[in-house]
This record gives sequence, structure tokens and C-alpha cells, in this order.
Amino acid sequence: MARRACGAPAEAGEAGRQRSPEDVCAGPARGRYHRSRRRCSTGTGRAIAERLRLDFPGDETMRISHEAIYQALYIQGRGALKRDLSACLLTGRALRVPRARSSRRGKSFITPEVLISERPPEAQDRAVPGHWEGDLILGLRSSAIGTLVERTTRFTMLLHLPPMAGHGMAPREKNGPALAGHGAEAVRDAISRTVTNLPEQLRRSLTWDQGAEMAAHAQLRIDTGLQIYFCDPRSPWQRGTNENTNGLLRQYFPKGTDLSAHSSADLAAVAAALNGRPRKTLGRKTPAEALDAILRSSHVGVATTA
Repeated sequence: MARRACGAPAEAGEAGRQRSPEDVCAGPARGRYHRSRRRCSTGTGRAIAERLRLDFPGDETMRISHEAIYQALYIQGRGALKRDLSACLLTGRALRVPRARSSRRGKSFITPEVLISERPPEAQDRAVPGHWEGDLILGLRSSAIGTLVERTTRFTMLLHLPPMAGHGMAPREKNGPALAGHGAEAVRDAISRTVTNLPEQLRRSLTWDQGAEMAAHAQLRIDTGLQIYFCDPRSPWQRGTNENTNGLLRQYFPKGTDLSAHSSADLAAVAAALNGRPRKTLGRKTPAEALDAILRSSHVGVATTA
């Protein structure tokens, strides 16, 4: 079978492609050969441009940028690759995706003053209690449980986020209500109900990722007095205490299960069990004991910590 050039497929994913004994590229992740059984070139646009410099070191006419190669291919199809060319790409897409532009687009509800870089140093070194980290753990059928963890004591509180009436009964409407139970308003109200049981000294800040469930953070700050901060994108280690706690919670709420099956009483029981577990980081004290010591030393009360 004669070798046929196939444009410039993405080099990054080529190593993961399955091949037949005849070295024909297989379909993604299924071992299925392309119907046309075209042979694919091993060079991306960038690799081709760099190879030309090696093959023709003294010939300046044999120079081209990788972007010029892609532009020439897309111009042929008036902005989209022709079918025989797009079939040679690992993604199979005929249109280019503006990844750089989309990755720079920020969340409209996140402003510079609420970024984690603005969080006070006392929250970073755990010297002062009252700084919390939060997140959602997700389950089957868009179910979720909210988690709040205090950074100094590792004390954990769980948010009951039951689905709203009508969830799963009809296709989701664009810009419609978040019936799964963890939309911005539902999460705001659940956090507010939970943390207002704490004394003011234990309501200093809350750090979350940039999930849309925290779009109502401005009202949450007004309702609770918590200063809200957001981690950088794709930086879960900036909520390390919460991430570790979520791992412990998966012992009670395995992945792939319906989390909406658990009642608020169930969540309270799990939180009590977790807060009663001795921690090495606390000198083998439990989070409940650590929090109780803080409350006693500051002579403040708390309505409920379970």
C-alpha cells in the first residue's frame, strides 16, 4: 500500500494511538482502523518547520513557521479543514479551537480582590482559627455534598444539597434553575445556614475553587461576615486541607454513588465520626477536641458544631 501524507496531525497524542501491524493509525481508544486506512505522517506543523532547518541548513528559502502551515491548510477549506485532511487529525475536528483565548477568559463573578493572593497571611500559616476551605464532592446523577473544613483544627461540616423538585424529569433549560441542588443560590443558602451557628471569631474567611456554585459569594459575605477567596484555576493544592478531607469522606460516600440518598442526619453523623477521628497533625487530638479547646480559651459559645 502506498504511503500517503496526511497533513500535520497532533504529535502530542500520537504516542497513545494504536497501530496495526501495517503501521496504520487506529481510531482513538478503540483499536479500530480508519476506514480509509490512510498512513499518517509523524510530524506536526511545528516538527515539520523545525525539520526543514535541519534538512536545509543553508537554504533560507526552505523556512516556514508552523502557524503558516496550519493557516495554509485551513485557508484551502475557507476556515475549516477538508474532510480528507481532518480525518488525519487525532481530534478529527475540522475547525480550530481557540484554546489560548478560552483559557484566559476569567469568571465574571471573580474580581482581583477575592483572589487567594489577597488572603491574609494568618490564614496561610493556620495561626488564627476561623479560616475555612470549601468544595463540593459529586456523585451520580449530578448529586453533590458540600464540605467545609477549618484550616487550624481540621473540623469538618457537611452541607446537605438535596435536588430540587423536577430534577431529572425534563431536559435542562438554558439559564434555567439549577435543579440538581448545588446551584449558586442553593450553595449560598446552605453555607449561610451552617456557618451562622458558629461564633463570629470562627467566621473569618472561606476559600473555594472557581466553580460557578459560588457565583453568589458577594451576598454570602454580607449574610455571614465571611471573607470569600478563590483559588487559582486548576490549583487544588491551594485547598490542601479540604482536598485531604474529601479523600477521607470518600470512605463514606464512594464515587459513582447517588449522594442525594443521604439525609441531613446522615451527613451530621458522618461529620461527627470524622471530627472524632484522632489526627497526627493535631498531636493525636481529634478535630472536635481542637475546636473545643479554642472555644474554651476564647470564652465563646457555639450553637452546634456537629
